[in-house]
Amino acid sequence: MITREEIANVLDQPVYDGDGNKIGDAKHVFFDDMTGRPEWVSVKTGMFGSTESFVPIRDAALVQDHLEVPYGKDQVKGAPSVDVDAGGHLSETEEHRLYDYYGINWDSVLSEAERTDDDRFAAGPGTAGAAGAAGAAGAAGVAGTRGEAGGKDLRGAGAGGTAGTAGGMTGRQDAMEREAMRGDQAMTRSEEQMHIGVERHESGRARLRKYVVTEEVQQTVPVTHEEVRVVREPITDANRDEAMAGPEISEAEHEVTLHAERPVVETETVPVERVRMTTEELTENETVRGQVRKERIEAETESFTEDEMRRGDKRRGRE
Repeated sequence: MITREEIANVLDQPVYDGDGNKIGDAKHVFFDDMTGRPEWVSVKTGMFGSTESFVPIRDAALVQDHLEVPYGKDQVKGAPSVDVDAGGHLSETEEHRLYDYYGINWDSVLSEAERTDDDRFAAGPGTAGAAGAAGAAGAAGVAGTRGEAGGKDLRGAGAGGTAGTAGGMTGRQDAMEREAMRGDQAMTRSEEQMHIGVERHESGRARLRKYVVTEEVQQTVPVTHEEVRVVREPITDANRDEAMAGPEISEAEHEVTLHAERPVVETETVPVERVRMTTEELTENETVRGQVRKERIEAETESFTEDEMRRGDKRRGRE
């Protein structure tokens, strides 16, 4: 049987079955408020510890650096899923299902718890109970009630939490809360903060591409051509000799070559401009939304009457 003093050596340690097969890692231990003993251990199983199975710890043994339980690996992995509320409560119904699955008689469990509870109550006021430690960095879970006489309250102690049993002045007053009050009476509240940064990534590409197009160009240029015009001159003293130089009557022919201009087109390639690309940064505001988690701390109180202490009932209050 695992004692409260050994819980610190159990949490976050490997859990093996009787054949030496590793089942997973121990993550939480749940205590019975009536007996003050560890009752269940939750084991992270599956790939990356994605599932959590409950295993009775009453018949477990701490062997060197691991916890050994008398149940097969497949049986533990096939244990029914149970709900543990936000306060770390394991209800009576859920625990009853687990006991049935592992073949543990429920009536014997209740009888054992009541006998232990009567012994503690008979010790009377002023008798201090035993105190244990379970881990070094976490907080013990909050006690949960089954809600009927003779029931048992189970409390979860997370990996690295503190827990103990306290008797005497209040009989079955919650041991873990009592031990916490004797030591550091404060707990740390944490919250997440969102830090926004920027990352640079490719958003597109731009390129320069040169290609050839043909355009129609029209331009008017002057052109000249020659035409024949007959000029008749009268015979004068100035040209008489030249006119009388030939025969008196004859046939003759005189030819003149005519000229004309026509447009001639030729092209010449000349540079006209240089084109390049540059980048410029523009800044704009963008709203970023996210979610952050914050812890809240509430205080819980419990009060008992003498009859309730005998039956195991509790009245719970929250501040």
